[in-house]
Amino acid sequence: MTRAQQTISFGLLVTSLYLALYLQLIPLPALVQQQIVPVLPFWALVSFGALLLFRLGWGILTFNDVPDAHKELMREIDLAKTDLRKLGVDVD
Repeated sequence: MTRAQQTISFGLLVTSLYLALYLQLIPLPALVQQQIVPVLPFWALVSFGALLLFRLGWGILTFNDVPDAHKELMREIDLAKTDLRKLGVDVD
């Protein structure tokens, strides 16, 4: 099963469970049914956004400068310049 199929299957499962709760096919106390179940999608969306913001912040916080990658990139740029000069292209 591919990752897309797994994601779609999980989404359908969660949607089916929510619809069963919303349509009162699964009995819950009245307080939960009236005040919590209707706002579950909004809560899930806000929680997902918070998770994504946390992951973005964590990635920025732990971002490392990589001097070796910079040196490798500069070597590749110099190699490309020499190849272009051989072809008669002005790169300076």
